[in-house]
Amino acid sequence: MRGMMRGGRRMVWLAGVTLALSAVAVPLAYSQSIIEEWSQVKAPAPPALKAVRIDPASTALIVMDISVRTCSSAKRPRCAASLPAIASLVRKARASGVLVLYSLVGHDGRSDIPKAFAARPSDTVVTGAGPDKFVGSGLEAILKARHIKTLITVGTSAEGAVLNTASGAVFRGFEVVVPVDGMSSDTLYGEQSTAWYLAHAPRVSQHAALTEVDRITF
Repeated sequence: MRGMMRGGRRMVWLAGVTLALSAVAVPLAYSQSIIEEWSQVKAPAPPALKAVRIDPASTALIVMDISVRTCSSAKRPRCAASLPAIASLVRKARASGVLVLYSLVGHDGRSDIPKAFAARPSDTVVTGAGPDKFVGSGLEAILKARHIKTLITVGTSAEGAVLNTASGAVFRGFEVVVPVDGMSSDTLYGEQSTAWYLAHAPRVSQHAALTEVDRITF
């Protein structure tokens, strides 16, 4: 009798465990990934833009991957539309003594940088780097040798060079300023997703300020 009672209790316990596991497994079996729910995503409210005051002695500006061959109204209209804002920023930065750097990709050279903010002979032009301009370029050493603490990032593409270099700067201990009118992509979503990430990503959002060129003072 005792054996039967123990056996009965064991069966009840096993049945309870099975039911509990089933209760957990059912929602998992019917869960959907973000790909399946893509059409249900609603864009969040845009992040607030900040007014930024720059210390010229400890700040550098990097203009990334913009050339007359690729950044044209015909090929990349959003990139072309960002050129006046970038030119204005470069002028203000130079007038204040801010270190100005450039990056180029592919077969582009110094002469391919738009004349409105062309590199001077003494300016550093980083080549051979991927989306994160710190990787394989010596950029970090250049900035630290000049005691740079803040990096302003502009250029194209937003989801490539701007996103990765801004994040890379934060992870290397720099503060970052990103003028949204100085970054471009082939798509609105590329720019939107970059702005959202910089405003919300852990650690990055604490050290990256989204702004506009006219909100930066030196």
